[in-house]
Amino acid sequence: MIDRRTFLAALGLGALAAPPAARAQPAARVPRIAVLGLTPANPTLAEAFKQGLGDLGYTDGQNVMVEFRDADSRPERLPQLGVDVVRLGVDLIFARGAGALSAAKQATSRIPIVAVDLESDPVAMGFVRSLAKPGGNITGVFLDLPELSGKQLQLLKEIIGSLSRVAILGDPVLNAPQFQATEAAARSLAMQPQLLDVRGSKDIDPALGAASRGRAGAILLLSSPLVLNHREEIGALAIKGRLPAVSMFLEFAEAGGLMSYGPSLREAFRRGGGYAGRVLQGAKPAVMPVERPTKFELVINMKTARALGLAIPQPILTRADHVIQ
Repeated sequence: MIDRRTFLAALGLGALAAPPAARAQPAARVPRIAVLGLTPANPTLAEAFKQGLGDLGYTDGQNVMVEFRDADSRPERLPQLGVDVVRLGVDLIFARGAGALSAAKQATSRIPIVAVDLESDPVAMGFVRSLAKPGGNITGVFLDLPELSGKQLQLLKEIIGSLSRVAILGDPVLNAPQFQATEAAARSLAMQPQLLDVRGSKDIDPALGAASRGRAGAILLLSSPLVLNHREEIGALAIKGRLPAVSMFLEFAEAGGLMSYGPSLREAFRRGGGYAGRVLQGAKPAVMPVERPTKFELVINMKTARALGLAIPQPILTRADHVIQ
């Protein structure tokens, strides 16, 4: 017969001898990323971002949670969205575009922010102190090249030798530096620029109509989320109006635009995912140099060229990275 003291001692020894696996272990916390943007995320670009995370060993739904938030094309909603994602307690904010980045910066100086912004000068806008040493909680991929539109105009001139009037479509606030650089480039090429404001989707049709009435021989679309998300509509209206159109987005040429020349947006988002992965692994945005795209691609849509009755010179076809038949 076991007395009370022997029984209690046995219980104590049993508890001490219990294997570690038998004890309750706290579940590992899964980091959360909020993807903030003006418009709904493009599926291809969202996948590119996740691919960049995957390159660092992160898989959405397993060891990281990626949550998308957008302002439904209403810029005035972005500041509140920034506040909302901070309240969620996310570990990182991935900002798609200048508006989303401004909202995220306003909402937090503590949570790391990685951005892909193809419109802003990050130093001039106060997002970072310098490209080499951002110095705060923001880093990412920026395209600070307003002169890129000058190259796009040169390409249009090579295709349309008689081009003398060009319509330049963009957001007067978001694209202010690009408007200035493009207008100067047009005049240097003996072209008369027609500056047309496109602040929202409702402005697209009227702007292209104004370009036609202004006898523009071509249109140049400055970079913005609006152009990317309405590329099919813009491409179709440009063909209807007999207007050769160029954009920096490869996706625009794929959707029916005549031509694109600029950095690969997919690669920029993949690199953004890689930056986010590095931050989750402990890297500090303050010392992560801002990256700028280095590879630029020329894409020609021959189906659109034929619809517009344009003969693309062989030298341009030879230089093109992709020719869409």
